[in-house]
Amino acid sequence: MNQSTAHQQTHNKNQIRIQVQAAAAVCEEKKGQDTRILELDSADSGLSDFFLITSALNDRQAMAIADEIELRLKREFGVYANSVEGRRNGEWILLDYVDFVVHVFLAERRAFYDIERLRKSARPLTPPEFDTELKAALSARTRAVRGDSAPRSTKPVTPVAKGKKSVKKITSKAKSKSKKKPPERPKTKKVPRKRQAGHV
Repeated sequence: MNQSTAHQQTHNKNQIRIQVQAAAAVCEEKKGQDTRILELDSADSGLSDFFLITSALNDRQAMAIADEIELRLKREFGVYANSVEGRRNGEWILLDYVDFVVHVFLAERRAFYDIERLRKSARPLTPPEFDTELKAALSARTRAVRGDSAPRSTKPVTPVAKGKKSVKKITSKAKSKSKKKPPERPKTKKVPRKRQAGHV
């Protein structure tokens, strides 16, 4: 795997994380209860990378959360759910975005199916924990990109202290001045002074 492919994969994973974060923010805004993000084990990666799970107090709230997630992801990222299930009764609405799946449950249905227990190998994260990890990943990516794009010089650059930046120029000028001979003055003939009257 070359470096550009690795960068592209990291970029794609970060994009998925940003979309999951946006969906989690909707859950928080719409007063979803006990919102959790499960980062699935690599063994389950064929299924999806993340599960976003939240609970609603009633079917109307569940539908409002699901609708707003769809709208936000479509408007901000241009992504659409691959499939939507359970919207009609609102007890368990599933939005499948392939790389991540959103589960909006009524509280009793969530307790009954207990997805978190079924995915024991998954790593559970709260939205703030997920946000912290995402920021760290994005800043690492930015540092890596800046490091790759920085011009590489073959000669080491030695820092010059302030006030000493033109030392070489000054010394070279001084040397060249010392080598040059000062211009010769024209020779003048000495004229004898006239004797004043009365002096012998």
